[in-house]
Amino acid sequence: MWLLDIIKVIILGIVEGITEWLPVSSTGHMILVDEFLKLNQSAEFKEMFLVVIQLGAILAVVIMFFNKLNPFSKKKTKDQQKDTINMWLKVIVGVIPAGVLGVLFDKTLEKYFYNFPTVAFTLVLYGILFIVVENNPKFKKQNIRRFEDLSYSLAFYVGCFQVLSLIPGTSRSGATIIGALILGLSRSLAAEFSFFMSIPVMFGASLLKIVKFKTAISLVEWEYLIFAMAATFIISMFAIKFIINYIKKNDFKVFGWYRVVLGLAVIIYFLAK
Repeated sequence: MWLLDIIKVIILGIVEGITEWLPVSSTGHMILVDEFLKLNQSAEFKEMFLVVIQLGAILAVVIMFFNKLNPFSKKKTKDQQKDTINMWLKVIVGVIPAGVLGVLFDKTLEKYFYNFPTVAFTLVLYGILFIVVENNPKFKKQNIRRFEDLSYSLAFYVGCFQVLSLIPGTSRSGATIIGALILGLSRSLAAEFSFFMSIPVMFGASLLKIVKFKTAISLVEWEYLIFAMAATFIISMFAIKFIINYIKKNDFKVFGWYRVVLGLAVIIYFLAK
């Protein structure tokens, strides 16, 4: 049983590592995968587990962009260090909307929206929106290409799009990147800003879940978390590289169609069930 559960948590980690960075909703996929891969653990632990394994994804971002994220790098000039600090301040401004609302409405969101109808609906809804946005020429004006050109007000507005991802099935990366594109950011800058905003958001969400977990984490549960986070970390390294290269030459329509098809499949499955 232990080995079977280890395989299950590794699979969940792989799913998290892929879907966290692609605009297809990691939370939605994790809820769906959990329907078929039942862990032999309490509902409280699984709720915490599905959030905390995101720490593996955070570590991947930090390692891949360490030099760009590090304001104290000796390789940077004084001006570059100042620009990095300003970049972090913009990231903090960007995470305020989702951070505040996430803390205030965490229990409400879990109670009313962490279910299959919500996931199916948001998969289809935002899949259609991705296609509409990508087909609209007025959203193709991408004039802001560097963090130095990104204003604090725009950073906040991009963060407002991230609020949408509090509803499972939306996709944090998808909502923020599409929002950034609508606001005039280049695809590369939109992706990087989304990745960087994920660091405090996902770390804060993981910490909140650990604090709310009322019982001591057992040795077996620690093993599940470690195996899942390791899988998430490894897969995230590849997923981040893929999405960065992909969006340089392609749009999000293929992900929009994927979301629509998956959402409809989920609806059919649960109606039949």
